[in-house]
Amino acid sequence: MIKTLQNIFAVVVFSIVTISSAFADGHMAAIKKWSNGEFSLSALSAKDREKELKWFHEAAKPFRGMTLKVVSEGIPTHVYESKTLTKAFEDITGIKVQHQIIGEGDVVMAVQTQMQTNVSIYDAYVNDSDLIGTHARMQQAVNLTDWMKGEGKAVTNPMLDLDDFIGLQFTTGPDGNLYQLPDQQFANLYWFRKDWFDRPEIKKQFKAKYGYELGVPLNWSAYEDIAKFFSEDVKTIDGVNIYGHMDYGKRAPDLGWRMTDAWLSMAGAGSQGLPNGVPVDEWGIRMEKGSCNPVGANVSRGGATNGPAAVYAIRKWDEWLRAYAPPGAAAMDFYQSLPSLSSGNVAQQIFWYTAFTASLVGKNPNNKVVDAEGMPLWRMGPSPKGPYWEEGMKLGYQDVGSWTLFKSTDVERRKAAWLYAQFAVSKTVSLKKADVGLTFVRKSTVNHKHFTKRAPELGGLIEFYRSDNRNVWSPTGINVPDYPKLAQLWWQHIGEVNSGTFTPQQTMDRLADEMDLVMSRMEAADKASNAYGGCGPRLNKPKETSYWLNQPGSPKAKVNEKPQGKTIAYKDAWK
Repeated sequence: MIKTLQNIFAVVVFSIVTISSAFADGHMAAIKKWSNGEFSLSALSAKDREKELKWFHEAAKPFRGMTLKVVSEGIPTHVYESKTLTKAFEDITGIKVQHQIIGEGDVVMAVQTQMQTNVSIYDAYVNDSDLIGTHARMQQAVNLTDWMKGEGKAVTNPMLDLDDFIGLQFTTGPDGNLYQLPDQQFANLYWFRKDWFDRPEIKKQFKAKYGYELGVPLNWSAYEDIAKFFSEDVKTIDGVNIYGHMDYGKRAPDLGWRMTDAWLSMAGAGSQGLPNGVPVDEWGIRMEKGSCNPVGANVSRGGATNGPAAVYAIRKWDEWLRAYAPPGAAAMDFYQSLPSLSSGNVAQQIFWYTAFTASLVGKNPNNKVVDAEGMPLWRMGPSPKGPYWEEGMKLGYQDVGSWTLFKSTDVERRKAAWLYAQFAVSKTVSLKKADVGLTFVRKSTVNHKHFTKRAPELGGLIEFYRSDNRNVWSPTGINVPDYPKLAQLWWQHIGEVNSGTFTPQQTMDRLADEMDLVMSRMEAADKASNAYGGCGPRLNKPKETSYWLNQPGSPKAKVNEKPQGKTIAYKDAWK
C-alpha cells in the first residue's frame, strides 16, 4: 500500500514538473516570439527586451490563470492594446486581459460609479489625467508613489524608468504624489492645407485683401481672416467647394469636452503658469497659490468662467461654426465631424486632436489630403492665441490617458492589473505602440531614429513632441475638484448657445453660477465628512465684478478683441 502511494505521488510530482516545465518552455518561446517579432521595433536592444519580458513572466507567477477586466476609450492606440498587447501579455504571463473599448463618457461614468459605490467594476482604467484634481482629493485612486514603494513593490517593473516619461507633471497631485501612469498622450493643434496655402495665386489674393502674408496664424484675428477668405473669396479649389473652418456643435457630452479641453485658455481666459494657470485655470476656477481649495468660478468670486475672455471664446466658437464651417457642422457631434478633414474640403481647423493623425496619413481611397505617394498635403502647427493670451500661459490641451487603480479593487487583482498597465507602457512595447497609434509618453520613443525617419509623413507631429512646446499644452489641472460632477455642466450650457436660447454672456453667467452651486455642495460635504480630504472648495463671498476685473491677472477686463492679424511661415512655426 505504501509503495503504491509512493508510486502515485511520484507520478503526480512528475506530471506537475512536466506541466510546469512545458509551461515555462512555452512562455520562453513566447518571449522570443514577441521580442523578435512584433516588438522588434523597440527602444531596447534584443537582450534588454528579453530581460524585461522575463521579468514580467516571473512577476506574474502568483496571478497565472487570472482573468482581468480593464477599460479605455476608443482611439487607435487603445484598439492596438486591446487586440495585440493583450495576446502578447497572456502568452508571456499566463494572465488573460479583457481590454474593453467604450466611449469616453462611459469611461468617466464607470470611474464615477466605482468611486461612489466602492464596488470594483474594472481592475484598472485608462482614465484621463483631467481627473487628477479629483483623484488627489478623494483618495480613492491608489497613490502610485506609495504603491510602488510598498504594497506594489514586488510587481513594479525595475525597468519602468519614470524619468523617461514626458507627462508625469500632469498626473501628479498637489501633494506631489503620482496617482496615474501615462499610457498615451495627444494634443489639440492647428491643422491646415499647406498645399493650398502655398499656391502663389492664393497667397497673392490674401495679401492684397488683408495686407499680410498667408501663413500659420499666430492670433485669432488671423485665423478668422483666413477662415473668411477661403469660405467667401476662394470658395472652390480644383472644382471642390471648400470652407475655411471646421468644428462641431451638437448638444452632447463631447461638446463639453470641446470647451473644457482648454478652449478658454487658447483665448487667454486663465492666468499665467504651467502646466495650468495660477491662480485661475483654463476652466476659470480660482485656487490661490499654495492652497488646495478652489474658491469659485464666477467673476464675482475671483473666477473667470464668465469673464470677458471666456465669453469672447464662446462667441467666436459659435460665429465661426456658423459662418465658415461646412453645412451641417453645427449639428454634428465630435465623431460625426472626424471624417471632414480627410474629405479634402476644409482649409484649416483651429482645434484638431492629434490622436487621429493615423487616419490622415498613408494611401487610402477615403483620404483626399495626401499626395500620390501618400505624403500629407496638410501640416499641423501651434495653436493661434486669443487677444487675452499672455506669455507664460498654457496655449492648448493635451490629453494624457493614464492607468488608474482604485483602492476598492481587490489587492491581488490590482497587482495583476498593474503588471498589464506597465507592460502596455514598457520600453519593450512603447515604440511599436506609438508607431501604430501615434501617441507618445516616453522620450526614448519620440526621440528614436525611427520617428526621425517617419517625421516627414506625420506633418509636424514629431517636431511638436520634440520641442519645448509640448509643455505649453496641458490637460485639466488640479483646480477642478470633481471632474465628473463639473464637466457634465459644460455641454448642457454651451448647447444653449448653439440653439440660440441664450447669448454667450448669459450662458457663461449661468454656467459659472451652477459651477459655484455644485462646488458649494462639495464644500459642505468636505466640511461634514472630509469628502475631499480637506481640499474641497471654500468659496469666496461674492464681490462686485469690477473689483476682480481691476485686480492684476485673471479675470481680465475687456480688451481690443480684433487686433491686427499676424502669421508666420510654416518653416518657422515650431521655433
